[in-house]
Amino acid sequence: MLLCLLLPMGGQAQETPNAQQARRMFDQVFQMVFGPEGSQLSYSVNIIGIYKTQGTIWNKGKKSKFIDEKYIAWNDDVTYYRLERKKKTVTIYDAHSDKRDKYASKFKFEPNNYTYSIKNDPGKGYYITLKAKKGVKGIKEARVLLDHHTHHPINIRVRVGIFRTTIKISNFKVGGLSDNMFNFPQSQYQNYKFIDKR
Repeated sequence: MLLCLLLPMGGQAQETPNAQQARRMFDQVFQMVFGPEGSQLSYSVNIIGIYKTQGTIWNKGKKSKFIDEKYIAWNDDVTYYRLERKKKTVTIYDAHSDKRDKYASKFKFEPNNYTYSIKNDPGKGYYITLKAKKGVKGIKEARVLLDHHTHHPINIRVRVGIFRTTIKISNFKVGGLSDNMFNFPQSQYQNYKFIDKR
């Protein structure tokens, strides 16, 4: 879900200086989170009681790994493995399939479907706001709070339809990730049931 909220943005004609600054800073965040050095962050999210979790996610380019209370997932940009601890199952998907996450489709957005602005709150940080243009489905609004000094993300507030949720981010670090951490360690889970949905 976090991967869908922090995407690079293309150019757009006749932007205000405020919108241009918002896009530049948003691109910087994208590079920190998904760039070649990789990143790590802890997150906590509660979507109106439907989906509640907290965990840690690692990103490096199109590769990712996350761990929460119920699941561990590895994405090496070819294959996505989702391990469910309680059921002792590993479900395998194509890394680029929407079927791997039933919530992902609700949080998809195309960058050019939004307008951007930035506000400096001296007591909190920089707020970058993305507002959907008329007729856009899915995410209607997103607001990213960045630390004043590091520009690291602190939280992301999202509105989908009439529902709002905030993803709290902590322990953000950039760099030091090996590509090997995104590979599924199959030998450690020989006693799990494997379900191939590719």
